[in-house]
Amino acid sequence: MGLRWRLLTTVAACVLAAPLLAQKQNKEQAIKPGVLAKMAEPWPDTETMALRRMDAEKRRLFAENDAFPFTLSADFKAINKDRSTEGKKHYPALLTVPREGGQPTTLHVTLRTRGHFRLRASSCGFVPLRVEFNRDEAEGTIFDRQKALKLVTHCQPDKEYEQYTLREYLVYRALNVLTPRSFRARLARPTYVQASDGKTITTRFGMFLEDDDDVARRSEGRVMELPRVLFKDVDQDALTLIMVFEYMIGNTDFSMYALHNVRLISTPAKKVYVVPYDFDLSGLVNTSYALPERTLGIRSVRDRLYRGPCRAPSEIEPVLEQFRAHKQEIFALYDSLPELDPPYRREARSYLDEFYRSIDRAGTVKSTFIDGQCSKKSTM
Repeated sequence: MGLRWRLLTTVAACVLAAPLLAQKQNKEQAIKPGVLAKMAEPWPDTETMALRRMDAEKRRLFAENDAFPFTLSADFKAINKDRSTEGKKHYPALLTVPREGGQPTTLHVTLRTRGHFRLRASSCGFVPLRVEFNRDEAEGTIFDRQKALKLVTHCQPDKEYEQYTLREYLVYRALNVLTPRSFRARLARPTYVQASDGKTITTRFGMFLEDDDDVARRSEGRVMELPRVLFKDVDQDALTLIMVFEYMIGNTDFSMYALHNVRLISTPAKKVYVVPYDFDLSGLVNTSYALPERTLGIRSVRDRLYRGPCRAPSEIEPVLEQFRAHKQEIFALYDSLPELDPPYRREARSYLDEFYRSIDRAGTVKSTFIDGQCSKKSTM
């Protein structure tokens, strides 16, 4: 058994391995305080895990797909000046949401900024947010049993950036079609209000992302914040599916090794699953600011690059067949959102069609996934 399995199963291994791992960490790959101790905690019994899964699956926020309205009032003048990536400041806010068949409910919430690329002033005029709830107040609302959620905002005031939110939302939905071990997303239509004078700033599409722990609970596991993970340390079938998905959407902005735009979920059965998120730099979303990493050797994010491990034909074909089986369901997503710009709808279908044609060509499958473009490295 490898080092990481011993980390998962015994306190002793955690204690012994910590100094060795710490010597190899850089700032981006450091193990957060308490992670090793959390990994060594005993697992709940099977019945408790199942109850947690069912509870997470029934979250009201993700029971439907329509974009719901709400109003968020806060000191956005101060919030949008807060570009610090460390020492996050909390801002009080009021979130007003309609109740079904009743009067609107106002919740006292807390906001803080989040992110890296989108947090830069040169990238976004309106920052991405994390919304923290009071669970007692949220009870009975669409945010029932939510503790904290990422809110993907419109970033810039023009309509093109609002379309980017819709495009990325559909990528999350496409991954949901292929595997339940994926982040759920819910479109919203927030109206942002400056609290000091009560003036409306804007109303734009936004998107809530499922809480990390709820994603893990639905897999009857828990989040594992251990960087420097290798291909061999994770579930192989699930890894292949995720790597082919990233190839399908033209995304290279992720790393298991550095825990960049991925979450790892471990289970009592000693399986680790890779769950990706943050797809705005993918070729399918095709934002104006998306540029590939120079070292990858591609000129545009629209150029697909498979970054997963090489697979034998017997390993890759069942995964490709899974994509083929869900093709029409994935395509239907792009017809299900009326607010999506028609030219982009056609562009997205064309880009996806290109992927599906490629996986039906034996030569391309061989050169991409079996013995060509695929990675000979131990991780990415």
